[in-house]
Parts: sequence; C-alpha cells; structure tokens
Amino acid sequence: MSDTIDTQGSCLCGAVTLHVSAHDPHVDVCHCRMCHVWSGGPMMAVTASGAPRVDGEADVAIYDSSEWAERGFCRHCGTHLFYRLKSSEHYAIPVGLLGDTSPWEMTLQIFTDEQPQYYDFANDTKAMTGQEVFEMFTGDASS
Repeated sequence: MSDTIDTQGSCLCGAVTLHVSAHDPHVDVCHCRMCHVWSGGPMMAVTASGAPRVDGEADVAIYDSSEWAERGFCRHCGTHLFYRLKSSEHYAIPVGLLGDTSPWEMTLQIFTDEQPQYYDFANDTKAMTGQEVFEMFTGDASS
C-alpha cells in the first residue's frame, strides 16, 4: 500500500490530539527495557511521516529519555504520545492512541534480545536485536 494514511488520536483526558500521517501501514514492536518500563509492556507503534500536528501542544510534556531520544506524554493524564529520535524527524506513535487501527499490520519487532520470556507474538515478522537496530540507525556497530 503506497497511499498515505492520515489519522488522529487523543490522550485519555482529551487535552492533546495528534494528527498523524504515515506512508506505510506497519506497526513496529519494541521489546527494549526502557519501553517496558515506560508502557508496562512492549511498545507497539506506527512510524509517522514527519512530525505530527499537535492540538494542545502546551499540554505535552517531554522526557529526555536517552542521548538519542525523547518521549512525549500528556502532562495531565500521562498518556504516552510519541517517541522521537533527536537526530531526525522519526516519530513513533503508540498505535493504541489512534482511532482506526484497521489499516495497520505488525511487521517488525526490535530489541528481541531484550524480550521477556513470558510472552510471544504469533505474527510472522522481521526480528532485530538491539545491536542490529543501533547499526541500522547509526551505521555504528559499537553502540
């Protein structure tokens, strides 16, 4: 599918609405420890085609979660809004935030080397270790 998907989603309290465009209807799953702590389990996200348009931007808080990324959330209800790479316009939007989830398909799992043993997905996806992910984004095998 090459058509752009335009969708939106709001936080639990309704203070923030994200308007998101995506060129690819895939959902990526991150099993890293940081995502587990942040979301209580794996993060399932859609890759946005650039920065989302935000209604209620004053209600968005940013957490500087690492040297390379930051996470946005509603300062009132705590809903997770996005994960953003600082070096680019790469935004990962939690798929559960979005209204219509029918166009999405899970196709990639990352940080599979950090996935806890207590769950497993049946979907046939590409799987990448943390090292492979860092190499993909930085070209550096030592990260």
